[in-house]
Amino acid sequence: MKNILEVKHVSASYKDGKEKQAVLKDISLEVRENEILGLVGESGCGKSTLSKVILGFVKPSQGEVLHYTKMPQMVFQDPFSSLNPKKKVGWILEEPLRMQKVPSRERKERVISMAEKVGLTREMLDRRPGELSGGQRQRVSIATALIQGSRFLIADEPVSALDVTIQRQIMELMVQLQEETGISILFISHDLNVIYQMCDRVLVMKDGKIEEEGETEELFENPRSEYTKELLKAAP
Repeated sequence: MKNILEVKHVSASYKDGKEKQAVLKDISLEVRENEILGLVGESGCGKSTLSKVILGFVKPSQGEVLHYTKMPQMVFQDPFSSLNPKKKVGWILEEPLRMQKVPSRERKERVISMAEKVGLTREMLDRRPGELSGGQRQRVSIATALIQGSRFLIADEPVSALDVTIQRQIMELMVQLQEETGISILFISHDLNVIYQMCDRVLVMKDGKIEEEGETEELFENPRSEYTKELLKAAP
């Protein structure tokens, strides 16, 4: 299976006053075609910083990031902050296509088709983000990422702000879309139960380093590192 992303020996720091605070320490990983790769670890371990390095928002102090497909699109924990509150959902979904100079009629057809794929009704296309539920807004966020033609999504805690019933619906939607389209997803979460249900492989992160990695079933049944064992014991 081909890699669509390789992160090679990446380190990154933030300035804390005059001091440099190391956030990522010699991280190496790959994301493969047609897989959901889980990235799990406690808050503050560097998961979100790693996603920013992959997206080019943070420059690593050493190492390199190699993309073999279009730049990934983000699906955020709180889509409300990434969706224009003044615009209707249909306009939001059309905007990336307008930037690609897609003709008007084709834009509208693609928007309706994508809305159906993610479980949004045509009536919802006439609403603004504030008029939708959290789960519906997350569907808009996923549709916005996919409509641009990206083969790679980064989902940063995409279900943690939703209640349990809606969490399951969004997780099932993402797995279904991944199976139908063959996209790859880097799924970032602190919730081991979510990771177990969603992911083909798992990376466990601690203090800016990859502590352990492996196929999901194998890692959950036979964790090697003490930290992973502690995480699994603490999970409900």
